[in-house]
Amino acid sequence: MVKQTAGRDALQEFAPKFAELNDDVLFGEVWSREDKLSLKMRSIITVTALISKGIVDSSLRYHIETAKKNGVTKDEMAEMLTHLAFYAGWPNAWAAFHMAKEVYADQDTAQE
Repeated sequence: MVKQTAGRDALQEFAPKFAELNDDVLFGEVWSREDKLSLKMRSIITVTALISKGIVDSSLRYHIETAKKNGVTKDEMAEMLTHLAFYAGWPNAWAAFHMAKEVYADQDTAQE
């Protein structure tokens, strides 16, 4: 597991406790419990939760990129987003597809 520093990088001066909780608890303690859920499953859950809440900003892109690193294939992501469209909203899925298409674009280039 890669040590997360995004919280400290962005908020250490302004909100040091939030930065600590983000980096050490959420991404340190929770995400590291791979004996309970795999990183791939955690990524699937996280992407689903963000899309379901309508959060389609840079945090979603980060988690789509993380999902890819954690083994979620392009086909799995496409199927996941198609399924989510019916439960989380069509516009949310469209926004997520746009990001996922960019994240997985290098696979299309590699296959050509």
